[in-house]
Amino acid sequence: MSTFVLATHNAHKVQELRAILGDRLGPHELIGYDGPEPVEDGTTFAENALIKARAAAEHTGLPAIADDSGISVGALGGAPGIHSARYAGTRVDADNVAHLLEQLQGVTDRAADFQCAAALVDGGFEHVELGIWPGSVLTAPAGAGGFGYDPVFRPEGLEVASAELTAEQKNAISHRARAFGALIGVLRERYG
Repeated sequence: MSTFVLATHNAHKVQELRAILGDRLGPHELIGYDGPEPVEDGTTFAENALIKARAAAEHTGLPAIADDSGISVGALGGAPGIHSARYAGTRVDADNVAHLLEQLQGVTDRAADFQCAAALVDGGFEHVELGIWPGSVLTAPAGAGGFGYDPVFRPEGLEVASAELTAEQKNAISHRARAFGALIGVLRERYG
């Protein structure tokens, strides 16, 4: 059995990942991280995920898992992208959503992707998987579930916002589920 540290101070994210990974974690344990937060100065989701995983692995001496994720809108040249969490200049979800809708006023091509880079760092071993969840940005928020941009993201093939899905539905198909679903294969191969 191995213990992995999840490089986040967000208890919600630890719970969400435990739910996503479920039985696929096998005998392994996923614990939260209480060390210092590194400066995320990468230019991609993958770079920022690796920065966080390296910092947690170095601080704890344990294999570390981290992710970086956000929404990228084609009509905005991929923005907000890696700046999704602070797009409006605050770290308030409602502010970010309002700013995104303001930027898209009058825009008809509202195609967007939620993207998640999931990284594993264990000593000199580093691996990243990217999960992409295609969809589009709604013109107004809908639903009360989820967080971040979920109220304005309509997943491809569905007629509802991500915020209208149950946690179980979202955890089965989201960008995070796709990235960590791929990463779990690497974990099981490497650690059993």
